[in-house]
Amino acid sequence: MKSTIDTLDATDISILRCLQQDARLTIKEISQAVSLSSTPVFERIKRMEREGYIKRYVTVLDAEKLHKGFIVFCSVKLSPLNKKVAQEFCDTIREIPEVSECYNISGHYDYLLKVHSPDMKYYQEFVLNVLGQLSMLGSIESTFVMEEVKNAFGIVI
Repeated sequence: MKSTIDTLDATDISILRCLQQDARLTIKEISQAVSLSSTPVFERIKRMEREGYIKRYVTVLDAEKLHKGFIVFCSVKLSPLNKKVAQEFCDTIREIPEVSECYNISGHYDYLLKVHSPDMKYYQEFVLNVLGQLSMLGSIESTFVMEEVKNAFGIVI
């Protein structure tokens, strides 16, 4: 059985690399970069969107300039842990704007949240008034980011 990556050829991969670097590139610019005319590049991009290789296009914002540069990784343990509680937790987390990422993880904790806030005081209020109000919250552990060393926003292909 072939994996889905096997359906992409070298040109598709080159197009994806271009889009990961700058999703605002025009079809013409991508065409020049991959040495292919515009129509086939356009058709390939549309196919990769349909097939789910390209999920969406986003703009990367500067958290510091927007006063949301205080980043915390918050490890969460649910209590009790079962399918219904986990689903309720996930549904709730998706609606909390301060949480930019949420992962179901293995180990001592059940979930890892990436939280953006302006400062420590805001985060403290967030823990008490938002996370602290969740009935399924067993425990949390906060890890504060001192410096962002790397954030690539993409995957190596």
